[in-house]
Amino acid sequence: MAGLALGLGLRRRGVPVTVHEAAKYPRHRVCGEFISGVGEPTLLSLGLAEDLADASRHRAVLWYRRGRKILEDELPAPALAISRYRLDQRLARRLRESGGEVREGSRLSRSAADGVVWAAGRVPTKGGWIGLKCHLLDFPVDGGLEMHLGSNGYLGLTPVEDGRVNACGLFRVDRSLRVKGSGLLTEYLRAGGNASLAERIGTAARDASSFLGVAGFRLGWQPAEAGGCAIGDASGMIPPFTGNGMSMALESAELALEPLQMWSEGRCGWDQVVGAVRRDARRRFRRRLSNAMALHRVLLHGAGQQVAEWFARGGLLPFRPLLSLVR
Repeated sequence: MAGLALGLGLRRRGVPVTVHEAAKYPRHRVCGEFISGVGEPTLLSLGLAEDLADASRHRAVLWYRRGRKILEDELPAPALAISRYRLDQRLARRLRESGGEVREGSRLSRSAADGVVWAAGRVPTKGGWIGLKCHLLDFPVDGGLEMHLGSNGYLGLTPVEDGRVNACGLFRVDRSLRVKGSGLLTEYLRAGGNASLAERIGTAARDASSFLGVAGFRLGWQPAEAGGCAIGDASGMIPPFTGNGMSMALESAELALEPLQMWSEGRCGWDQVVGAVRRDARRRFRRRLSNAMALHRVLLHGAGQQVAEWFARGGLLPFRPLLSLVR
């Protein structure tokens, strides 16, 4: 998504663009599928406002711990919910219509080269996490964005379009779980103490083609290729409980626009582009990434969850101040 958004923003500035996609558009992605925290100026700069005009809007946030509701609050501004399948399809089509080139089935090697911006999401590496995602059909939710905490990770539920609910979770890898397909999601929920939620999801209708799993990644800043330019998750991956990953993808695309336009017009060298993009990314995202990593460790620790639940049930959990730390 960061690459498509960057391509559209550059085409608005008259810069020639080619996007290489290893698979084909559209396809499902392991993603929370809602945008929270991005400002209107960023959407306008990238030219994405019309693509999100019909996105579902959610303000209510509900947190659960092993089936118990521990928090109900609201976001300062509505989150925009849309499936990556639909959004990527729109962006790819509009990029072509704007004169950009989209090459599907084209896989590039991750190496530094002038004019190449790496936006291919996660950097494959050894890690102890697995992300799982599936679309549930006509699945009842409590009317907003749900977050379910367990001893082994967490899962978010996001109502998107066409009566679909996106179920997307992050869990510690458990090699004792041998189930294949979308049943693996419910097994991870059961293993983390969310048996009632696993039962609800297990009996729900689902789009089997939407089930995906991804492992072999790490959170936080990603390894930088010498001389390489990276945006989105390829630069820094924020823990998904924050709901800020899609926003960061768009923000990182926006901050790369000016340096790339200058380079395309011969007004600076490629090393200056790489330096500017890395520097601006650190300035914009350092605070929220470090805060998110600290909160992630708390939420994945049993004692941390107990303290969070105690404060939340007592009405003492400062939800909005904590939210501001990861925005």
